[in-house]
Amino acid sequence: MIRSSVSNCPVPTDQQPLNEYQELKTSWLFRDTTLHWREYITKLFWIWGLSWLFAGPIAAASFPPHKYIAHFLLCGAAGASVGLVLILVRLYLGWFYVCDRLCSPTVFYEESGWYDGQTWTKPQEILNRDRLIVSYEIKPILRRLQFTFAGLAGMYVIGTIGWHLF
Repeated sequence: MIRSSVSNCPVPTDQQPLNEYQELKTSWLFRDTTLHWREYITKLFWIWGLSWLFAGPIAAASFPPHKYIAHFLLCGAAGASVGLVLILVRLYLGWFYVCDRLCSPTVFYEESGWYDGQTWTKPQEILNRDRLIVSYEIKPILRRLQFTFAGLAGMYVIGTIGWHLF
């Protein structure tokens, strides 16, 4: 955790937006979004491939592979991508939350429980630092995730067209 550069910051260390960002950036699932494109796509394919363990048997029950191989593959691929979409939504929401906390001029925090929430107004230097982090670190991650969603939507469209052709 990074100590606050403001000596009179009342926000507990683990609730400071910069520390939330650092924690998210190093957590096992979220750090994959910061990898180079090739490694990032490889991780997504692993998740999608593991999702086939659940989607494959369901697709096989609906479309026996020996009779309907194309429908089995399309159905299994679509089913496996549901797991991938859920993980991507979780990643997007986590990064968006931290982005929102860093961009906000005030920080909501809890001193000891849910019933005693407080707000703290960031000094201008902290707000500028946090917004720079958002611009150069978090916005590219959010754009990458949006691009990934667009790619998946394109795959669904192609799969739907393929479904109707077979």
